[in-house]
Amino acid sequence: MSVLVITGTCTGVGKTVVTAALAAVTAARGAPVTVVKPGQSGVGDGEPGDLDDVARLAGIGDVHEFARFPDPLSPAAAARRAGLPPVRLPDVAKRVRELSAGNRLVLVEGAGGLLVRYDEEGTTIADLARWLGAAVVVVTRPGLGTLNHTALTLEAMAHRGVQLAGVVIGAWPDEPDLAMRSNVRDLETIAARPLAGVLPEGAGALGPAEFLAAARRGLAPAFGGGFDPATFRDSVLEKGDT
Repeated sequence: MSVLVITGTCTGVGKTVVTAALAAVTAARGAPVTVVKPGQSGVGDGEPGDLDDVARLAGIGDVHEFARFPDPLSPAAAARRAGLPPVRLPDVAKRVRELSAGNRLVLVEGAGGLLVRYDEEGTTIADLARWLGAAVVVVTRPGLGTLNHTALTLEAMAHRGVQLAGVVIGAWPDEPDLAMRSNVRDLETIAARPLAGVLPEGAGALGPAEFLAAARRGLAPAFGGGFDPATFRDSVLEKGDT
């Protein structure tokens, strides 16, 4: 079984773009890839959701959304407000195992951050990763506040016995400020490993060919790209930052 779970340090950090990048580089190698969204909130029936963006950017069609709720809340709260059954992550785990049969890579994109609740019992994407024995890609912001959010996420994963696949900055601007440049080194210290990728701000607006090129540049070799964390670190610190 080959499964990667993608979570974020909070909402709006670029999880969908990173998921699409992982899918794009995998598909470009001719390897089968499936993308799963256990629960989508904040999107009504008939409206485009995260998996529509993934399909468009990565050029794949094998995507699966298991629940959808209109209010932009946690899956548990959105289901409660809509009067609908919550997402049952044990059922999602069973389906993911089926989808990952053979050599197929299954990417599972969570909602919000690691400990967002999917039901009234408090089940989270961390539980799903643990049940599946899947490593987790943590998508983070580059700016002020990201060090605390990233450290808390990684500590919660370690406490639950969830393996880290890598930390990826989801949206790196053309003109990073001092905090962003400084945070590169500190994010690697917190993770105890080099960054696993950095995707450019605005990548989600690219066409498929341009997006694939950006994904290859922005993901580490372990994920099928050519990103060199040392070169990136040196480039952002070259202005005399310490």
